[in-house]
Amino acid sequence: MQRISDPRAPEKTRSPLSFFLLVFALSAPFWLAGAASSWELLPGVPTGALQLVCPCLAAVLLVYREGGIRAATDLLKRSFDYKRITARLWLLPILLLMPAVMLISYAMMRLLELPLPTVEINWLSGALLLSAFFFAGLGEELGWSGYVIDPLQDRWGALGAALILGAVWAVWHVVPLLQVGRAASWIAGWCLATVALRILHTWLYNNTGKSVFGQALFHASANTGWQLFPNNGSHYDPKITGLVLTVTAALVVMIFGPSRLRHTSA
Repeated sequence: MQRISDPRAPEKTRSPLSFFLLVFALSAPFWLAGAASSWELLPGVPTGALQLVCPCLAAVLLVYREGGIRAATDLLKRSFDYKRITARLWLLPILLLMPAVMLISYAMMRLLELPLPTVEINWLSGALLLSAFFFAGLGEELGWSGYVIDPLQDRWGALGAALILGAVWAVWHVVPLLQVGRAASWIAGWCLATVALRILHTWLYNNTGKSVFGQALFHASANTGWQLFPNNGSHYDPKITGLVLTVTAALVVMIFGPSRLRHTSA
């Protein structure tokens, strides 16, 4: 592709397909490492999950090719673009929506009399996990949100873009999930939850000035939630959580509209 003069590269020139193919290609060595090692980064998180750097790496490589070092630097600067979130009220769903979803999931499991251990939450550990997952989330969201979601929305609208990206995001995680021995039904529920979660990601993105920082924080909140689900994610059931997230996403679509997923004043 010929480099264009504008270092910020119009998003209309971006190819989501090229980005997705590059992400999967860059992820392959991490999947091979995960297949060769049984070591886990965290309970239920294999070595192959280090693929989390690949969306960011793919985005940086493509942006550099499109607009040079300035464009790549501008993308990385979005890691801390919290000033885009002018309506601070949106920090509430960014930080609290996923804990609420996990609480509802836990309550549903109790009502269904599913086996659950005594809840043991180390709040210091939770805070450390949230911090670590924030930076891990940047590895993904600089690509998913910082690079590819806008060209997808330009063509398919907000809901269509979220569904496409959510499906790719889910498939991208299948290899690491298989590497830790997840059952097919578990993975199916996880994929449902992932697609619904991407709808919520897109909704928050469109209402917070397209802040990548906000996306990484929401991503971290989600990951911390399942990792703390009693206990260390041992009894996390994505089929239950997937149902809760799907209902939540459906309500968001009905209230904010599928074409923009955005408040009229945002």
